[in-house]
Amino acid sequence: MPKVVGRPLCVVAVLFAALLTAFAPRYGYHRDELYFLAAGRHPDWGYPDQPPLTPLLARAMSAIDADSLLLLRLPSVLAATFVVVAAGLMARELDGGRGAQVLASVAVASAAMVMGIGHLLSTASFDMAAWALVCLLVLVLLRGAEGGAERLGQRAQADGCAGGGVPAAPNGRSGVGRWWLGVGLVVGIGLQNKALLIFPVVALTLALVLVGPRKIFGTKYFPMAVGLAFVIWLPYLLWQWCNGWPQWEMSRAIAGGSSGTSDSPVMFMLSQFGLMGPLLLPLWAFGLWRLWRDSRRRAFPVAYAVLFAVFLVSGGKAYYLGGMYPILLAAGAVPVAARLGDRRARWAAVGSVIAVNAIVSAVLFLPVLPVAALRDSPVLAINYDAGETIGWPQFVHRIAEVRATLGPDTAILTDNYGEAGAIERFGGEYGLPTPHSGHNSYWWWGPPSDTASAVIVVGLDRDHLTGYFAEVQPAGYIDNGLGIDNDEQGQPLFICRKPRAPMSEMWPAAKHLT
Repeated sequence: MPKVVGRPLCVVAVLFAALLTAFAPRYGYHRDELYFLAAGRHPDWGYPDQPPLTPLLARAMSAIDADSLLLLRLPSVLAATFVVVAAGLMARELDGGRGAQVLASVAVASAAMVMGIGHLLSTASFDMAAWALVCLLVLVLLRGAEGGAERLGQRAQADGCAGGGVPAAPNGRSGVGRWWLGVGLVVGIGLQNKALLIFPVVALTLALVLVGPRKIFGTKYFPMAVGLAFVIWLPYLLWQWCNGWPQWEMSRAIAGGSSGTSDSPVMFMLSQFGLMGPLLLPLWAFGLWRLWRDSRRRAFPVAYAVLFAVFLVSGGKAYYLGGMYPILLAAGAVPVAARLGDRRARWAAVGSVIAVNAIVSAVLFLPVLPVAALRDSPVLAINYDAGETIGWPQFVHRIAEVRATLGPDTAILTDNYGEAGAIERFGGEYGLPTPHSGHNSYWWWGPPSDTASAVIVVGLDRDHLTGYFAEVQPAGYIDNGLGIDNDEQGQPLFICRKPRAPMSEMWPAAKHLT
């Protein structure tokens, strides 16, 4: 068993974390981060679109320093850095030595998606970290089962010669099976971050049942792990049950293309080549093939194939498959490093490819370019999320200008949670009231007051509003002043009066989940 090369992995991790930290405060909040902050102010066992873990982290970071974007994103920086280190450890479990472990961690550190999730506070950050740890623990279990089987055979021979009895099960006294409890703990916590984790967990379990080694389940710790994960996840499941399973309704909406990051089947397939960066395609494809050739670890490529098919057919987003790539890169790094040996020229060539991949990934998925240069760059066309971190203070300032012309009992209604979250974050200096929205959790948090003299509405079209208000007055448009095209740029503003019914009665029709 190769040793863990702790110092080189630590160096890679520190450099990667330093890169993310350096760029963390640039641009501004992402719409999802504003939503997490708002959800954190409404603590609950669940939300219609997510479990409670990430909002609780947002609340905790905000309690330390409500104005620090760097602090808000620090948990994601740590989660992404862990994925980088886990890749090296997975290479070690796959019999990789010093070169393989470093190559795997550096390759994952250069990956586009890993940089992207490490830059923003998001459920995807912790989802990938949880899945990387699950993969690592399962590799440990597979190695333990393999070693236990060898010891079992040796002991059987010895007992046969001596006329002994039946030897113990490989996962029994060896204690390796206890790692299942770690898997259960990680899965339970991971499911309190993002329900999507259940898909790779089930896929890998089924793959192990289908292609083996099935002996990995031959321990009392496996059902204990399942029970542990279920108990941790149970409060969120109960919340969903009590509220009519809105997560399922939202999933169907995303499959229908309602989200800004929804993908068509063609784009889903093409995006797989770019999630880690096109230059890493040969490495993870080689890793996929190598794992398929290894009968002891064939369950991982089978799980990848199952997930690919499920997400493709169900209309899932391309990044849903992203958590599988660190182990594929680790698997590819082991034979590549062995082939490179001590040839410095070959290592330099591979290193230069990874360096180019890292530079391109950073330019596209970190706020490297000045904001002024963003509009004319290809970044916005490739990285949708970059545009959603621009212009929120200007957005709220424009709302405040309209609000200043109206009475103190004016309410604010937005089309989506990002707009409402921005008003909550930046509206205090203008004395803006708490906003309302029919989008996701904001619908649960209630409608505008029935006594409001007017309602400022942003993002909804006039024809839609005339069904709810007898008087709909245009009040201009949103302009971030940078010419950057995002979801808010150019959205109309209206001042609405004379509701056709009390807002509390019309509120059920305002609900929309995406």
